[in-house]
Order: sequence, then structure tokens, then C-alpha cells
Amino acid sequence: MIKNISNLGDSAIYCDFGSEVNETVNSSVIKYFNYLTILLKENKIDGINNLTPSYNKLIISFDLNITNYKKLKDKIENLEIKTEFKKKNKKIKVPICCDEEYAYDFELLSKKTNLSKKEILNLYFEKEYFCYMTGFIGGMPFLGDINKKIRSNRLETPRIKVPKGSIGITEQFANIYTFESPGGWNIIGNTPLNIFNKKNTKEPALIIPGDKVLFYEITKKEYLSWND
Repeated sequence: MIKNISNLGDSAIYCDFGSEVNETVNSSVIKYFNYLTILLKENKIDGINNLTPSYNKLIISFDLNITNYKKLKDKIENLEIKTEFKKKNKKIKVPICCDEEYAYDFELLSKKTNLSKKEILNLYFEKEYFCYMTGFIGGMPFLGDINKKIRSNRLETPRIKVPKGSIGITEQFANIYTFESPGGWNIIGNTPLNIFNKKNTKEPALIIPGDKVLFYEITKKEYLSWND
């Protein structure tokens, strides 16, 4: 549930769901995000021009020519999300090649965690991950929660270029680089799966908030022939 609503500049509302970062809190954020999205599509709420969810916050941007902070705040506070409303989320399997050509940071991770590459991967692959949010670059999913034994801080010096498809881990999260980008996450492999398709204007992101992701390992040969 929303714990506090405040204004963010002249034309945005800041909905605070608390300070905790976990699936329960984030599910509330996603529920409001999905429900407001449906209301917008059905023209049942006016003036909203953008919805930006994060781990435990929801920013609602609006058009001052149509509505204002007080009107929209009242609507949000009195919003009754139907108990039967629940958007169906997907379960997606994502292949990873962890060959040394694509996995740059196992030596560093092993030093930080006192675990071998095999032990790190076993702990990584045993879990199903929840998509908290997407962002930073188009469609990049932030997935949690990583086993505590393999959690690690960001790199001290970020890379100028991280290849598209790279799988990174930092703290309690994993992500997938949907485009080549600078980045400071610990890279453990690469997926041949296209996570974000900008040509698909309707649903460009394969993984969206609320989806579940299961990773599995493939060989370099399988990786190279994946899109043949």
C-alpha cells in the first residue's frame, strides 16, 4: 500500500510505498502501475502522461493543462483496485553462456565470495528471479533476489562498454544489458536472447515488472548457433 503521496516538482506525484526492497512491496507498486495503465487506456482517468515504477516508488507525471496535484492526489488516495484485478505475469527462461569470453568477473567474484565459479553458478541457477523494474537503458530488467552468498558490490571502476546481452550481478540484483552500455555490474555471462526489440512498438520488452525469470546455462556452441 502507498504510505505517502507528495508532489515532485510542478507536474508529478511521488507515491512512496516504503523503504524496503522486496517482492511484496514491489508487487504493490506494480499493482498500482498496471491498474492505472488500464484506467488510462480506458480513458477513465485524465491528465496522466507517464508512469514510472521503481523498487518501492511510483512517479506519476501529469499535464497541468488537464489536471493538478490536488485533484490527482485525491483520485490516487481514493482509488479502489478491484480485488479480482491481477495482471497475468509471464515466466521466462533465459539461456546464458558463461564461457570466459563472455563472463569477465568470476575471478573477482571468487575472491569476494570465497566460492569457485561452479559454486557461484550453482547458487545463481537454483533460483527463480522476480522482475522489480526496468530502466537505465531500454527494457533492462532488474531481477531479484540473488542468494546472499554470491552478493557483491559494483566494480570499483565501471566499464566503458558492456556488450548487449551481458548478465550482471550486484548486491541483491541481477540484470541483463539490453544494449551495449557503460556499466559497473559483475558480468557472469551473456544471453543470445533478444530481451528488448525496439521494432516491436507494442511490447518491445520481453521481461516486464512482475515477471519471473529462470536462467539456465548453455555452451558456447549453442550460444553461437542460437539465432541461426
